[in-house]
Amino acid sequence: MTLTYDDIAEQQADIVRLLLHHIHAPLPDGWFIRGVLPSPSSAAGVRIVTGPQRASAPGDLMVWEIPLRTIDEPEELAGANDVLGLVRALNTGTQIFSSSRVDTVMGMTLIHVDPAQVAPVGLGERDNAFTVLRTLTYPWTEEQPDPRLRGFLLWGPDRMRLYVDHEEDTDVVAVDVRPSGALTALLAALPSLIEERERIVLGDIDDPHCSRLINLVDW
Repeated sequence: MTLTYDDIAEQQADIVRLLLHHIHAPLPDGWFIRGVLPSPSSAAGVRIVTGPQRASAPGDLMVWEIPLRTIDEPEELAGANDVLGLVRALNTGTQIFSSSRVDTVMGMTLIHVDPAQVAPVGLGERDNAFTVLRTLTYPWTEEQPDPRLRGFLLWGPDRMRLYVDHEEDTDVVAVDVRPSGALTALLAALPSLIEERERIVLGDIDDPHCSRLINLVDW
């Protein structure tokens, strides 16, 4: 079976759903997941952002680009637990990377991860307990909301960037919001707000993970 971009987009969205609670669950080095970004263009990958829980600047954050194609089965996509195992391993102890794998994106350090060189950390008892509780309270469903969340970034104090796609279009739209804002009204209006062309941020948005940026910080 040949993977399509729709398959990759669906897997990215599934990974976001399953990793959301890790913004509160520390990684082995005490850092937290601060974002999950869809890889630019049609690359079969995902970018996990880690950093201190109260990070206030891009320089405080690290981005790990992880391929979603598995080593043994290139036509199979890695799941959330596979990605989490790699992220935990990468955030354990001191890591050294060749300069060819180090880059920057949006002011953050970007590491292109080679999964073959990383021994993932397996799931623990607390992970399994959480899976049981989540499944009983929020049963898994193939149906996803619209707009569909493809990623997020806790960007700084009271600033969050959402990455969504809408209806049948897998084109990613970024939306800046304030978590302290009127969230109930915002979430209800989001499907129509992202279609309003006058809200598009013009000029260079310096974000390769989306096709356009909508500013709803003051909405």
